[in-house]
Order: sequence, then C-alpha cells, then structure tokens
Amino acid sequence: MSAEGYLALSPESLPRRLGGLAILRERVGPPETWQVKEVGDGNLNLVFIVTGSAGQAVVKQALPYVRLVGESWPLPLRRAFFEYNALIRQEARDPGSVPAVWHFDEGQAIVVMEFLTPHVILRQALIAGRRVAGLGERLGEFCARTLFRGSDLSMPAPARKADLALFAANVELCDITENLVFSDPYFAAPLNRHTPGLDGIVARLRGDLSLKVAAQHLKLAFTSRAETLLHGDLHTGSIMVTDTETRVIDPEFATYGPFGFDIGMLIANFLMAHFSQPGHESAPGQRADHQDWLLGIVETLWQSFTTEFSHLWRTERRGILYQASLYEDQGHALAAEQALDDLLGRIWQDMLGFCGIEMHRRILGLAHNADFERIADEGRRAACEARALAMGRQLMLGAGSIRGIGTVTAMARRMDKETHL
Repeated sequence: MSAEGYLALSPESLPRRLGGLAILRERVGPPETWQVKEVGDGNLNLVFIVTGSAGQAVVKQALPYVRLVGESWPLPLRRAFFEYNALIRQEARDPGSVPAVWHFDEGQAIVVMEFLTPHVILRQALIAGRRVAGLGERLGEFCARTLFRGSDLSMPAPARKADLALFAANVELCDITENLVFSDPYFAAPLNRHTPGLDGIVARLRGDLSLKVAAQHLKLAFTSRAETLLHGDLHTGSIMVTDTETRVIDPEFATYGPFGFDIGMLIANFLMAHFSQPGHESAPGQRADHQDWLLGIVETLWQSFTTEFSHLWRTERRGILYQASLYEDQGHALAAEQALDDLLGRIWQDMLGFCGIEMHRRILGLAHNADFERIADEGRRAACEARALAMGRQLMLGAGSIRGIGTVTAMARRMDKETHL
C-alpha cells in the first residue's frame, strides 16, 4: 500500500471525509449530527468514536509511523489491511468474538467497526479490581476456535496456504515482535526502559546464558513454525468487556506462528495482573481475593482451551493433518486420542515459554503494562515486577518439566510471598 494520497483523519475532517458512507449514515445518522472524539491511547494508531443521532461507530486509522515513538520510526499503512483480514476471519471462526466490521478503506488505512458499549478495556477493569463472569471460559474458547480453525487441522490446504502467503507479508509488525519480544529484553537495546530498583535482577537476567538460549529457541519457533493464524498481540489491553461479555480487538499483528503463542501471551498478562495487585492496595492483603480470582482465570482459561480444542479435534478435524483416514476410519480412535494428547503437550510447553518471555518484555522492553505502570511508588512497583521477572525465567527454563496449570498458579502464589530484588 502506498502512502500517496493518504491523509490522517482528525475530529474536524472525519465527518467531511466519511459522511458519504451509507453504512455510517444508517448506523450513526447524518454527518451533521456527528460528534467525533479521538480516543487512541495505544502505541500505533488513531482511534475515533463517532456519535450521531442514530448510534455510534469506531473509526480506526493506521499512521505511517509508530505513534508511541514518533515519525523517527516509520511503519507501513498496510497493517490496517492485515487487521481487517484477521478480524473477518476471527468472526467467521468464532462468531461474536470481535467487533463487527462495517467498512474498510485500504488506501486510507481505515477500518470502520461496531462501537462496543458499555465495554471497557479488560486491563483497566482488572486494575480497578472488577470481575467479569465467564471470562476464562470465553477466552479459552476464542483461542481454541481461532487457532484450530485457522490451521491445517481444519482448513482446506489451498485456502490455508493462500492465507499463509497473505499474512506472511505482515513483515514490519512481525519484525517488531521478533525484536521487541524475543531479543531486546536481553541486552541494552536503545528503546528499553525499566523501573529504578530493578538493575540487579536485570543484570542477572541479561547475564543468564541459558535464559538467552531459551529466548532464541522461542524466537526460532515463532519465525519458523507457521502452524496457525495468530492474533499476534493478545493481551488484556486487546480485550473489551462488560460484567458478562468479552470481545477481542486489535489483531493488526496477525501472522502465522505456533499454536502456543497467543494463549501464552494472554496467560502471561493475567499472571502480571496477579503480581501487580499488591501495588494497588491501600492496606496489605486488601486485594488477596482478587489475586485468587485472577489465578482462577488462568486455570480456567487453559482448561477451557484444551476442552474446546479437543472437541474441535473430534468433530472438525478435516484438514491435511492427522486425517481420520489414518485413525478413526480404521478403528484406531485411541491412536487419534494419543495424537491429540501429544499435540496438546507440545502446545503446553510452547505456551509456558511464550508466557515467560512476555513477562520479561513487558517489564524490560519498550511497551510496558499499565498493571505495573500505574503503581506510583517505584519501590512497590519494582518489588511486584521482580516477582514477575523471576517467574518468567522459571517458566522459560522449566517449560519441559512443569506439569499442569495448577503447578503454574501454585508457583505464582509462592513467588508472591518472596522477595526477588
């Protein structure tokens, strides 16, 4: 996509430029009634809420640079193309899981979609101590359905290969992941930053040769194992919720990669939310119940994922991998179950590694989590972050020996009582 003819939107220009869209006139009302508010607080894009006499819409536009850094870091507009294509695939594979897309303008890098209300960003809800009914179950189902149905386990081979070719062109956003996630935390990269007080543990991590080898093994898996279409940036800031509903947003980092990547990144963010809670307390132990709830979400999320993935294996395994002609059609159903157990075991091990590395990059790299950043007291923040860093290391180095999600949550409970500075 060329930037020629591209113009960034503003609250003032948006009604004039998009007022002729029939879908917006129908869903929002005539443009003379529109009120436009710019709400983008992410790292990359412009985001507007458009309110009119008939309703509301969200307008998202890519910028030709990384918003978090500025024009010194250019970024192609075509990431909007990948976000649009990921959204329509996620909706097809797990209906109702993402906002409805109403319009896409490739030349202007604009996606117009449903405004989710009264939804809030999940990360903000967790920081505030809110709970969401069915959260773990719903996110586990989303991961299982999108990952299974976006792979050679389910898709016709020609369609899957065409999709692989399409999303392989998302080069620049993959490059961000490959460097900011897998490499930058482990050396003094120019854009890195960390909380004062963490210098000691940061030095130990960057001097840990086994850890750096593990990080590069994970990077190799991400770059070379095109197993399924990933969301690519699945965390609690990419999820919107009410007290009873969950929707997933912002899949512009979509690419093909390992089954365990999305769910590992997501579980890491719940673990970081758990470790951050003492930093938000006004009295010791005030948020202990919320920490328990968060670890319960971790357990439920993984259990829901494996349950739904197993169900899809038994009912929708129509791709070129593990064909029924090799198993059930020959009366070898037990062998199909063994193959499923083996695959889930590999996904489990990958998930633990990706989980650990996400905990490191969100504390040591460029893009940090509000869970920790909102802790005003730097000493308390550093103490919370140090526990998460230590757990991330154990997950990465122990991925081959950790058995069961209960072991992971028990580890988090134990580390929450330890000092790692």
